[in-house]
Amino acid sequence: MRLSSMADYAVVTMSAAARHCGFARVSAAELAEETGLPVPTVQKLVSKLTSAGLLRSVRGVGGGLQLARPAAAITLADIVEAVEGPIALTACAPNGKHDCTIEGSCNVRPHWAVVNAAMRGALAGVLLTQLTQRETV
Repeated sequence: MRLSSMADYAVVTMSAAARHCGFARVSAAELAEETGLPVPTVQKLVSKLTSAGLLRSVRGVGGGLQLARPAAAITLADIVEAVEGPIALTACAPNGKHDCTIEGSCNVRPHWAVVNAAMRGALAGVLLTQLTQRETV
C-alpha cells in the first residue's frame, strides 16, 4: 500500500499545523511556505481537513487555521481518511468501486474486512504528536 500524494501532503500539512502549539492560528499561506507545498494544494487540503473536523477556520482579525482538537487526539488514520475516504486495500471493500471481475465468486472477499481493519488500526496507532517530533539519529 502506498499513500496518494494528497494524503501524504495532508499529513505534512497537519504536522506543520500541530507545530504551531496546537491551538495557535496559522494561515494556509504560512503552512504552504513552511511545507514547501503550493498554496492551492494547501487550500484544497485545508478544505478537506476542515470538513473532516481536523482543522478549524477562524475568520476576522487574528483569524486563521488551528487544530480542531489536540494533536494527541488526531491519528494518521483520521488524516488519511479525511483525504482518501475509508481505508481499504481492495476495490471490493464495502465503500469500494466494486469493479472486480471475480467479486461475485471470490472466496477471499469476506476476509478483506479483517485485513482492512488491521490496516486502519495500525494507522490509528500513530498520533499526530508523533509526527511532529524531530527525528533523532
